[in-house]
Amino acid sequence: MRWTVVIAGAWWVALAQAGAAQAPLARVSGRITILEKRNKPSRDLGSAVVYLDGGAAPARVTAVEIVIADKEFVPRVVVVPVGSTVRFPNHDPFDHNVFSVSEGAHFDLGQYGRGEARAWTFTTRGLVRVFCNVHPRMVAFVQVMPTRQYTQPGADGSFTLEDVPPGRYTLRVWHERSAEVARELVVGPAGVSDLEVELDARGFRWLPHKNKYGDDYPTDAARERY
Repeated sequence: MRWTVVIAGAWWVALAQAGAAQAPLARVSGRITILEKRNKPSRDLGSAVVYLDGGAAPARVTAVEIVIADKEFVPRVVVVPVGSTVRFPNHDPFDHNVFSVSEGAHFDLGQYGRGEARAWTFTTRGLVRVFCNVHPRMVAFVQVMPTRQYTQPGADGSFTLEDVPPGRYTLRVWHERSAEVARELVVGPAGVSDLEVELDARGFRWLPHKNKYGDDYPTDAARERY
């Protein structure tokens, strides 16, 4: 009798898991806006990152590039799953030195010239700020995700997250010029639409950062020829 109960219990667990696996996946969609100083229009809505925290399965690792050109990182913002590798090819006719001192991604790729590329694998979730030790105005942002439920909005601020399992999540929206916004969200089989998320960039002010040694850049570094 005891064996019968164990087998029956296991059968019900397997049946419940199969039912959960067959639950319809949903869609979460909406639009973000950014409050700007003097009510100026936002020109970089597509640089935001929208993601669901909690419950979703991780995405497969990938490899992406952030190109260095004209003393800029392009694109400025990328989103990758944990374990992914980012290459930094140098297209400028002078040297760059890519580094980060962010928690969980402390690295220094050294100085390298045109036609060379170096890479880093991001193994810890979170926001990573990437700089150049030669040019203080260069900055990129790598958002490292533990989930596959993330996206970046279109130029008009609209976003869609596909194939979301029903459940409870925290919807998070990040932008480099605003504090992150978080909202609790319950996703049912029918999904969630017409979300409106407002970010506030009116208090944003660019602040200089330290170089890889923890020192200030030379005062004329931003005006150097190379």
